[in-house]
Amino acid sequence: MYRIITVETTEREQLVDVTARVESAVEESGIQSGLVSVYVKGATAGIMIQENWDDSVQTDMISLLRKMIPQGVWKHDFQDNNGDAHLKSGIIGPGEVIPLIDGELGLSTWQNIFLCEFDGPRRERWIVITIMEDTSQREQHDSANQKS
Repeated sequence: MYRIITVETTEREQLVDVTARVESAVEESGIQSGLVSVYVKGATAGIMIQENWDDSVQTDMISLLRKMIPQGVWKHDFQDNNGDAHLKSGIIGPGEVIPLIDGELGLSTWQNIFLCEFDGPRRERWIVITIMEDTSQREQHDSANQKS
């Protein structure tokens, strides 16, 4: 089962918390056990699991990436001036996979799921949420019932 959500970004570089929207998709699926894949479409954005309690962590992440990968010094900048965005998204990666345990995301207290925008603002970023059910327990249960 999958769901596509759209997220609007308002800055060139920002982390947007999408955890509640992923949780909503999980709840609507009714699936209790398995894996949840969160994947952003596009070559200048990423998905990251990061601390949710203090915004300074997200700000520090953007600052680190700006220092490591400055804007305006890459060959691709001659094309469309977003070479840094491609490199940042390549390092962060387009997706994360999270365990689904008893109908809830297997995140810790301090973890949330963030869309990482590196080439905004964008009216729409498409995020594909794929929920894969672990059928092994159901198959074991069904098999046991057939033997009874």
